[in-house]
Amino acid sequence: MTDHVIRVAVNDKQIEATVPARLTLADFLRDLLGLTGTHLGCEHGVCGACTVLVDERSVRACITLAVQVDGCSITTVEGLTGPLADRLRAAFSRRHGLQCGFCTPGFLITATEMIQNDSRPKPLTADYVRETLSGNTCRCTGYQGIVQAMLDAEAPDHITG
Repeated sequence: MTDHVIRVAVNDKQIEATVPARLTLADFLRDLLGLTGTHLGCEHGVCGACTVLVDERSVRACITLAVQVDGCSITTVEGLTGPLADRLRAAFSRRHGLQCGFCTPGFLITATEMIQNDSRPKPLTADYVRETLSGNTCRCTGYQGIVQAMLDAEAPDHITG
């Protein structure tokens, strides 16, 4: 196995590291950088717990190799900051969109990309949110609180109930 030097921006911090060719992005973030908010669930790219933003697009860190993101900007749940991140966290709490919390980082990343997506419906619809979330698995909440939290976070002036 060959090692490679990669240069990435992780949560706005420039990182240069030498990594094995087959090291996953998830293992790079968790084991080498200590960013354990990127959770490993299925390790097959199905559950969404490991979702991170790479150049503002969501990717499954468990099936992406660290060498594939050389030169990219990566945002993990630890790097979600600003008004949208604050609204999402508050809405998830208010709407009971989290319970055990294992899936929450993936949902927050997915929600961030969805709300920032210029081609999404405006305002968001519950059906669009459900379709967007279809790649994220939650075994605790029943999804209703998560869907409502994402609708709330998009339009904070129209929060109901």
